[in-house]
Order: sequence, then structure tokens, then C-alpha cells
Amino acid sequence: MKKLLLLTLVAGICMSMHAEYNSDEITDAATPIDSASIAVESVEPEKSEKPKGFFNQVQKVLDDTQSDIKFGGYIIGKYSINDRKHQSSNSTFDLRLVRLYVDGHAFKDFYYKLQLQMNGAPGEDKGPRIVDAFVEWQKFKEFRVKIGQFKRSFGYENPMNPLNVGFGAYSQATTKLIGFSDRVGEHACNGRDQGVQVQGDFFPAADGHRWLHYQVGLFNGQGVNHSDKDNHKDLIGGIWVSPVKGMRVGGFGWNGKYVNEGYKASGLGSDYDSQLKSVKRQRWAVSAEYEGDWMVRGEYVWSKGKKIGRVKNGVDAEGVQLYKDSPNYSDAWYIQAGAPKFYGFKLMGRWDCYRDNKEWNSLKQIYEISLTYYFNKNLFIQAEYDITHDKTLAEDRTYNTFGVQVYCRF
Repeated sequence: MKKLLLLTLVAGICMSMHAEYNSDEITDAATPIDSASIAVESVEPEKSEKPKGFFNQVQKVLDDTQSDIKFGGYIIGKYSINDRKHQSSNSTFDLRLVRLYVDGHAFKDFYYKLQLQMNGAPGEDKGPRIVDAFVEWQKFKEFRVKIGQFKRSFGYENPMNPLNVGFGAYSQATTKLIGFSDRVGEHACNGRDQGVQVQGDFFPAADGHRWLHYQVGLFNGQGVNHSDKDNHKDLIGGIWVSPVKGMRVGGFGWNGKYVNEGYKASGLGSDYDSQLKSVKRQRWAVSAEYEGDWMVRGEYVWSKGKKIGRVKNGVDAEGVQLYKDSPNYSDAWYIQAGAPKFYGFKLMGRWDCYRDNKEWNSLKQIYEISLTYYFNKNLFIQAEYDITHDKTLAEDRTYNTFGVQVYCRF
């Protein structure tokens, strides 16, 4: 009887194993299978479809050219109030800047950037417009070539992003003598022009910084989004040394000319014309900066060149208005300092001066102090208090301004 039960159990196990081998589902990958005893249907592997659509094609191009691309932008909103008299309004909310940009690298050695300014009512040099559009070959640190529309290679402050200046506006040296709202009468250019520039850095130190920097460029002289109007090109360049990391001392030169694009001859002869056809821009600057936990920066800019608009100079015997040229020389300087950050706050101060005719009777000086709180590197708020003393005003030469700005970068 026991032998019969044992034989029955063995037969059941064998039948179970035979059924498992012939099952459609094989659950144990380690179980050996005799390929000769199992018919396997040959199946072509599924071919994955090639990516379709615009963005996939863009990504393929980027991959083929070893490119990367980044989109971003920033917004600066401002409120200011002052006690200056005889104005239509003493306070205003202002959308100071709205900018969008795309930048990146292509073919490993080329850097590109396109930046648009979006705020302001549409019009010539207003509203949506291109501010930066350039490509730079960066294969060698000692020799890089940039072509397109970009910041003029003059001064330390001009190339800085508005978010990093530390105050509600650039200094008068930058705005008046480096092409923001240039004293010669050039249209608003944000310190930029169209041209080509070479630059580089030599002599690397052990801490990674380089001892010597140079930059030199040829520009149209007419500012952003305007073509050349004569056969003269502006030559602008600079050189500085950096004896220790974070410190640099240098100088800049500018030999150029601006053509008055709105010139219309009066027909009465040059003595009666209210505008000049063109004006020279011959300028030099010296600059020094240290940037660490503490920071200090100072620049002095000297300028030779008249304004395109002449000033009234009485009338002749027949009652015809006479004009005279504007002053030929001007200068500007500023010194600013900043304390280390504490609990997210940054305190800065600046003494900012400009003389329109290089005489003390034309001095406009601004004493500024700002306190910035950083929520993070992309969002911060800034309060600023200024005392302005302007000798060119007939009255109310000294006035106070308080402003608040919010900076947001994305």
C-alpha cells in the first residue's frame, strides 16, 4: 500500500513539472529550456519612431552642434518721490526695465546672446527693441572676438547688469559720457553700439584670476539699432591689471564721432544754424575697483566734444536768432563703497559728480545711500535716499529723493 502511494506521488510531481514546462508563461528565468523542443516565432524588434515636431528638431540641431540654450529675463519696478519744486508731479510709479534674453554656446567655442527690452511706449528707440545681439568666439582666454551689438568697451560700470550696480541708476559718468543718454545728443543707447571687439586675459595666477586684461573695438558710433552714417569708426579700448584677486586698476580711451541724424540746414548760413552736422567724442577714463566682502569702485571720465544742439546767443540787427556752440569739455567721476552682507542686507553709498562744461558752476552732484534686502539671488528689494545739488538750476538747486525698487530675475 505504501509503495502504491509513493508511486502515485512521484507520478503527480512529474505531471506537474511537464505542465509547467509547457505553460505559456515562464516564471523562473533560471530554469533551463531546451530550445530544440520549443518552437519560437521570429519577431522583428519594434523600431522606435524618430522624434518629430519643432522642439524635437531644435534639440537634434543643438545636439549636433554641441549647443546649449538658456532663456531668461528680469523686471525692475520702481517708485520714487522728491521734494523738488515746479514739477507736474513729485512722485511716480515706473516700470524701469523689462528684459528677455536667450543665450548659450554653439560648436563649443562660440557664445551668443540676444536680449530684448520690452517696456515703454512704442516708437523710435522706445518700446520693444533689441539691445544685445552678438556672437563671441571664446576658444582662447587670451584672444576672443565679439561681433554684433553690445556694450561699448569703456569703463567698469557700463558692462554691469542693472541688477548689480547697487543703486536705482547708473552713475552720471556712465549715463552722460558712455552713451546711455549721452551729452552729445545721441539717442538713448544703454551704453551700446554695433561693431567688432577683441579682448583677452593673460598671465594666470595660482588662485585662478589673471593679471592682465585688454579689450579694443571698432564701432559705428551711432548707437543701438542705427547703421553708420559716415566713413568714420569709433575706436574704443581699455586695459587693466589685477595684482590680487578681486582688484583691478586700468584706463580707457575713446576716439569717435557722432553724426546728427536729425540735422536740417536752415539755409541762413552756419552762423544761424541751431544744430551741428556732427560732433567729436574724444574721451579717456581711469578706473579702480576692489570686490570682496567689502567693495569699493571709483572712475573718472574726461571728455572733449560739443553737443549737436547749439544754444541761443541773442539776435542780430534784423532780429534773426543767433546761436553758439555748447561747451567743448566736460568730465564726471564717482566713488562708491559697499559693506559686507549682514542677515541678507547690503548697505552701499556713492558720491556721484558731473560737470557739463568742466567748470564748477556746472557741477551736479548726488549723495546716495542704498539698503538692499536679498530674499535670494534672483529676488531683492532696494530702498534708496539721495541728496542732489545741481548748480545749473536757476532755483531749488538742492532737493531730496526717496525711492524703492523691486528686482526680479527669472
